[in-house]
Amino acid sequence: MSVHPTAIIDARAKIPASCNIGPYCVIGPSVELGETCHLVSHVTIEGPTKIGEHNRFFPFSSIGMAPQDLSYAGEPTRLEIGDHNTIRELVTINRGTVKGGGLTHIGSHTLIMAYTHIAHDCFIGDHVILANAATLGGHVTVEDWAVVGALCPVHQFVRIGTHSYIGGGTTVTQDVLPFSKTSAERNTHAFGLNALGLERRGFTKDRIRKIHHAYKVLLASKLNTSQALEKLKAELDSGEDVDLLIEFIEASERGVIK
Repeated sequence: MSVHPTAIIDARAKIPASCNIGPYCVIGPSVELGETCHLVSHVTIEGPTKIGEHNRFFPFSSIGMAPQDLSYAGEPTRLEIGDHNTIRELVTINRGTVKGGGLTHIGSHTLIMAYTHIAHDCFIGDHVILANAATLGGHVTVEDWAVVGALCPVHQFVRIGTHSYIGGGTTVTQDVLPFSKTSAERNTHAFGLNALGLERRGFTKDRIRKIHHAYKVLLASKLNTSQALEKLKAELDSGEDVDLLIEFIEASERGVIK
């Protein structure tokens, strides 16, 4: 193990020999790192926290700290982080709360840019990008392949759908539709399909066509949401992506951004 002499590591932490711990890092008890993790410098990790393989933490990131919740009374809640993540400077990720299930979860292959805050009981999927100073309130779900732009505050309990893209500076108080482009230009609303993102991720033209049709029904017709969903359900061969979109809307508790 490569450990800088200024680093402070609790004897109860589990750290493989393949890890690289840089200057002035502090690792507390009940912290478990996977293979080949790299803490560049000045990284603080508290537990209970379990971190997978090939993760890179940049200076002054604070990982696994107690939740910023007045009801928290020191319970041993957890943070779990997957593999191949990049966590940049001054990122803060809090553990869960008992009332929220006790777990904050970060998936794999995510890029979490500088100054991002991930509060207690959030669930972040795989291949997610959280741009600089994205701020997630407690209990937020960000599904696979979603992109949250810089300086976006996200309200507690909001869900951000898979393959969605949120423009920088957007205040998000309702659920963000899967496959959508959402922005705060003039006022917060969905601008349609994230077609370029879907193309880059290998979606076929036929898949994109079907999702695009569903968005036209939802956003550009004179139907209200309930009527639009009934129309989409009645159509044959709409595909799994449209089914996912329908299920997302029907499960929404905060309402969706249209």
